[in-house]
Amino acid sequence: MMDLRPPRFDWGLRVLACTDIHNDGSYPEQPADALLVARDSAGEIVRVGHHEESNTPLYLVEFANGMIVGCLEEEITPLLEQQP
Repeated sequence: MMDLRPPRFDWGLRVLACTDIHNDGSYPEQPADALLVARDSAGEIVRVGHHEESNTPLYLVEFANGMIVGCLEEEITPLLEQQP
């Protein structure tokens, strides 16, 4: 049995999309390859799961446009809030 790779991010963390995120077939009501979330869109991790086949963490992120999208670690980065 393979050890689970621990996630780098926790639920509740505010993040930015590092790249445009397109429909990979997860949203059958959207056209294939439709833009779901634009690069630099802000969101919040609402659930942390695990992708069985690749043994990698998978993050459900709710973005400001209302889309909830499964993201890999390389697709998101923590949002650094500006300090006053």
